[in-house]
Amino acid sequence: MLKKFISILLKPFRFVWGLFLNGLITLLPVALTIVVFTITFKLLQGWLQPLQDLRPEFLKAVPYSELLLILTVILFFGILLRILFMRSIIHSTERLIAKIPLVRPVYTGIKQLVHAFSTQDKLSFKKVVLIEFPRPGMYSVGFLTSEVARQLPPNKEEKFFSIFVPSTPTPITGYLVMLPEKDIRVLDLSHQEAMALIISGGIIQPDRFKDPI
Repeated sequence: MLKKFISILLKPFRFVWGLFLNGLITLLPVALTIVVFTITFKLLQGWLQPLQDLRPEFLKAVPYSELLLILTVILFFGILLRILFMRSIIHSTERLIAKIPLVRPVYTGIKQLVHAFSTQDKLSFKKVVLIEFPRPGMYSVGFLTSEVARQLPPNKEEKFFSIFVPSTPTPITGYLVMLPEKDIRVLDLSHQEAMALIISGGIIQPDRFKDPI
């Protein structure tokens, strides 16, 4: 009798708690998205603080004009890269930077990473693949990056490929795995879908794979 009485008393609370959870689940993604963009925006403002003194007078009255200025500069450099002689000058500058001992590994690594994730790069991150890693029977999503030189694998008769297996939830770190072609399965996933899957820990999956309700 006492349990039934307590259950009746708790029923309205459970109803209200269910409504609260529904509201939380609905609003939380929106709120977190706003928080992420707000933090990113504030970080950009801090990084671009030195540009505030370089702005022309007519831009100083415009809110957040330093962002407009840096976007204009990026667009300007994009236009310059279309000009052949400017591209050679930029490449010469990059070669000069690459000769500086401490700067070279940092600059080269960042440049390769940016190019790998760029949609314009046709050589890196060619395919999204599934491999047995870190042990047999356990599978990981990775990116096929290149064919391994014949001198490196133990079996010279087989084709081996380099696979980059990103970490969750920080895909800028991960593991390099070299596997024979027969142990690599290509997935029907775009780069964006694979990254969303990895970063979310498997929560975000392509809508086209979901069963219709």
